[in-house]
Amino acid sequence: MDDWPIIFSYTRAQAIADGVLIDVTAKAAEMGFKVNTVVTDHLYGDYIVPPAGLEGEGQSIEGRLHDLLFRTLLAAKAIRDSDRVEFDVLFLMAPGRWDTAHVVAVIGPGDQGEPVMTIMLPEDD
Repeated sequence: MDDWPIIFSYTRAQAIADGVLIDVTAKAAEMGFKVNTVVTDHLYGDYIVPPAGLEGEGQSIEGRLHDLLFRTLLAAKAIRDSDRVEFDVLFLMAPGRWDTAHVVAVIGPGDQGEPVMTIMLPEDD
């Protein structure tokens, strides 16, 4: 297989630069994560960014990201022998209306083979 020509290559760094992956490593590190961490743009846009009209409900990107990372940390600690964990997170989507997002977090190799985490919706998987 080493002789096969590479037809297409897309690195994690390119995906972050393109906005396909959102780097949340700094916030994740504050919460105890030990690896570089990203969220897919789909998860970020659909759930982390609060929908319009929720400003008075105490919703913010920072707070919603904190909730996601906290749930990720709890799920990862509960399943120590796997590189993948699935869990649900509740997000306020309109006054009085909550959505349950089923989320997947995966540890895998980064561009240099280092361990990295990607948090996504199952359809991003």
